Amino acid sequence: MADSISRSLRDGCLEGEHAPALIIEDSLATPLGPSVFDHFLANLVSQIAAGKSQASGLVIVALNRSPSFYIDLLVRKGVETLLVDKWIQILDCYLDPLGWKNQVQPLENVQKPIMKETVVVFRNVRDINKLLSLIHEVGKGFLGQDKARFAVAIDLVSSLLRYASLPSVAGLLNNLRSSDQISSVFGLMHSDLHEPRVCMALAYVSSMFASLQPIGSPGNLQWLEKNYQKARLHVRLKRRNGRVKLLEEELHLDQAGIKFVAIASENAYVNKSLLPKVQFNLQLSDQERVDRAKVILPYEHQDNGEAIQIYDGRRSLPETRRDPQLVLPLAVPAIPETETSSGKGEIHYIRDSDDERPDSDEDPDDDLDI
Repeated sequence: MADSISRSLRDGCLEGEHAPALIIEDSLATPLGPSVFDHFLANLVSQIAAGKSQASGLVIVALNRSPSFYIDLLVRKGVETLLVDKWIQILDCYLDPLGWKNQVQPLENVQKPIMKETVVVFRNVRDINKLLSLIHEVGKGFLGQDKARFAVAIDLVSSLLRYASLPSVAGLLNNLRSSDQISSVFGLMHSDLHEPRVCMALAYVSSMFASLQPIGSPGNLQWLEKNYQKARLHVRLKRRNGRVKLLEEELHLDQAGIKFVAIASENAYVNKSLLPKVQFNLQLSDQERVDRAKVILPYEHQDNGEAIQIYDGRRSLPETRRDPQLVLPLAVPAIPETETSSGKGEIHYIRDSDDERPDSDEDPDDDLDI
């Protein structure tokens, strides 16, 4: 399931379609959302660096953690520093999101932090329209070729909701998805900080919604410690044809990173629950399968040990070479010989003329193995 999400973020969108969008939802009971976000981010950057992604680069909107954290994270994941500077652009909304520090005169003894060329500071998070314009402006550095695209990662959508309204944040995600320069969008949110309608609205504008759920029922400190290392990942995928697919996996967090484990029994339960509720049975019993296997279909052989020749309708047999036991498709069986009948019944097909088109009298079931 996690591989499906990674492939969707890597492959991007088709021409004329919206870009895939992933929203990761966690809570205080399962605070593994940042680790899941870092997993997909590092995986996408590796695909971009290897030239296997539709995106030519990644723009990170850093609201919850500093830009240096993401640079160190990608280096720890095995991405070279030069590649990080080449394929990553960071929009720093963490240092001074409201522009307060910019209005205060700095002290003489305090040195200003050295900013890299890949980092752009944004000091007005409340202005969503300006943020959208700056994301496109920062991503222009990756658009060297025609029809090139770049991906966008928002490390904490909940921080945006602190400074802006829900319609404006949902509009930002929708505008990013509909842009012809964006290949994919993904972000993280804390569900226990918002009302249920907020989570529902963001799930509506996204094509993939991953929710982290605790394992077991709450009760003691051991349960809390367990959910800091394990969780259930429920994913809802919206297909291009309009269908919705529900998946579930279990994730484990250790020093090496996140590992995803499939849950066969749970997936079977989810798939069973998606069947429509109707008044008739959609499944066959064992006895019904046996009875169905005994039914002789019209196009199957009913041979009695002798060779059967089927006329294909594309050649005329001479009168002397016609087989009296010829079996024709869609023909009535020959009349058996009885005391009152002295001969066998036959059906002969004679073409009207040799000028007919070759396919005009061709058997439509000629491709069947009969």
